[in-house]
Amino acid sequence: MALETWIGLRYLRAKKRSGFMSFISIISILGIALGVIALIVVMSVVNGFQKEIRGQLLNIAPHAIVGHMMGASENANWHDLQQRFDKQNGVIATAPFLSGQGLLANSGEVRGVQLTGILPEQEKKVVDYANKMVFGSFDALKEEEFGIVLGKGLAHILDVEPNSKVTVITPEGNVTPAGVVPRLKQFTVVGVVETGVDEADNTTALIHLADAQKLYRADDAVVALRLRLADPQNAPAVMQKVLPENERLTIWTQNWTDNNRSYFNAVEMEKRLLTLLLTCIIIVAVFNLVSSLVMAVNEKQADIAILRTLGLSPRGVMKIFVVQGMVAGILGTLTGLIFGLLLAWKIGVMIKWVEEQFGVHFVSSQVYFIDYLPSDIQAADVIGVVVISLTLSFLATLYPSWSAARTQPAEALRYE
Repeated sequence: MALETWIGLRYLRAKKRSGFMSFISIISILGIALGVIALIVVMSVVNGFQKEIRGQLLNIAPHAIVGHMMGASENANWHDLQQRFDKQNGVIATAPFLSGQGLLANSGEVRGVQLTGILPEQEKKVVDYANKMVFGSFDALKEEEFGIVLGKGLAHILDVEPNSKVTVITPEGNVTPAGVVPRLKQFTVVGVVETGVDEADNTTALIHLADAQKLYRADDAVVALRLRLADPQNAPAVMQKVLPENERLTIWTQNWTDNNRSYFNAVEMEKRLLTLLLTCIIIVAVFNLVSSLVMAVNEKQADIAILRTLGLSPRGVMKIFVVQGMVAGILGTLTGLIFGLLLAWKIGVMIKWVEEQFGVHFVSSQVYFIDYLPSDIQAADVIGVVVISLTLSFLATLYPSWSAARTQPAEALRYE
C-alpha cells in the first residue's frame, strides 16, 4: 500500500479530539448513499412506467396505419394496399378498418365512441386483446347482421347484456323535408372485450367492416389498413423502409409514436428533471464532505508540516486527502448502490403491502393505464448514477487537498 493511501485511511479513523469531524464524515457518507438510493429508485420507477405503458399501448393500438390520400385514383382500394404491404419485410400482418365518430345510446345513457369497422378474422392478427373476451367473440361479427362488440367499461356504462340492443347515432344525417335528422341504427351486442386499459375499455366499439361502410356510406378507397410490425419499437424507421418519402404523395402513413410522442417526451423530460433535482441530494452531501476534509486539513496542520519536513512532496500531501475523501465517496456510493438496487427491485411489492395495510391506492389505472408501481432497472442508468456520485466526490476533495499541499512547514510548526 502506498504511503499516502495508508495515511489517508488512518485519518478516516475517529480519535477523541476529532469525533465531531468524524460525525460530519459519517453524515456525508449517508447523504451520498441517500442520494444514490433516491436516484436509482426514481429512475427505475420512471423506466418501469415507460416500459409498461408502452407495452399497454402496443397491445391496443395499431403499430402503424396506412391509407389512400383523398383524391387518389378512382380505382384505389384497400385490397391493393393489403397485397402490397403483406409482402413487406418487417410487416407481420395487416387488417382493414374503417373508423368514424358516433354515439351509443341505451337505458337512458348516451356515450360518444370511435366506432370501428373490422374484418374479424383479420383483426385478430393485428391486436392482442381479441382473445380477452368477457363473453362472445370477434367471429360473432357478421356482415349485414349488425352486431357490435363493446369494451367492458362501455358495456357497464350502457348497462348492456348479451344480445341486447344499442342504438348507434352517426353525425352524418339524412336529409328529409323536415330538415337533416341524425342517422340511427340498432345493433345487437354480440360480445364484450376487456383490453386491460380503462380508456380503451370505455370507448371501444367494433362492428363488421361491411356494416360500417353502409353506416357511413363509404367505399373501399376510404378503408385503411392496420399493420402489425415485427419491431414496433422502431416503427418510424420500419415505415420509412416500407414506404419511402417519394411514395407518400398518394398514400398516407401513421405509426403509434405519432399519437403518443408528446406523452413519452413529457415522461422523458420528467425523468431528466427528477434526476437533476435528486442529484442535489448528492451535492449537499458533497458539501458536507468538503467541510469534513477542510476540518481535517486544519486539524492535521502539524502532521502535514512534519511529513513535508521528512520529504513528502505537495503532490503526496494532496493524495492523502484525496484518498480520504474518495474513500468516503466510495463507501457512500457503494452503500447507496446496494440498497438502491434492492429497493428498486422490491418497490412494487412494498407499495402494494402499504396499500393493503392502510387501505390507500397510489396508482390509478384511470390515470396511468396500470394500477401498480412498476420498476425497470437499467444498467446504463445505474452506471450513470455511480459515475455522477464518484465524480462529485472527487471534485469535493480538490480544494481541501490543494489547501493542504500549500501548507508551509515553518508556519504550521511555529506554535507547536
